[in-house]
Amino acid sequence: QVQLVESGGGLVQAGGSLRLSCAASDNIFSIMVMGWYRQAPGNQRELVATVSSGGSTNYADSVKGRFTISRDNTKKLLYLQMNSLKPDDTAVYYCAALRDRWGNSGYNYWGHGTQVTVSS
Repeated sequence: QVQLVESGGGLVQAGGSLRLSCAASDNIFSIMVMGWYRQAPGNQRELVATVSSGGSTNYADSVKGRFTISRDNTKKLLYLQMNSLKPDDTAVYYCAALRDRWGNSGYNYWGHGTQVTVSS
């Protein structure tokens, strides 16, 4: 069982920045496609960004140009650098590992989430 633990959330003013981290407990991290998701009150959980084991990235349109996802496989850490934050970015942010580098999707590892609140 892989454990994922997020940190780095908090309260920030609009236009500010935060850096989220996600620590994984197992070396399987290095072969997993890792993702950041978020869920705002009353909304469904949505994908924010993903990064492959080799570093290829994808972003939701709403965060392109403002957020950067990255990973350190040797340290088993996932990051999300969030700049130019907007009140609409307010949500609980989760890291997740749902598929491996070969596309197998029989995984369902989630962290417990970290709250990000952006004030206007």
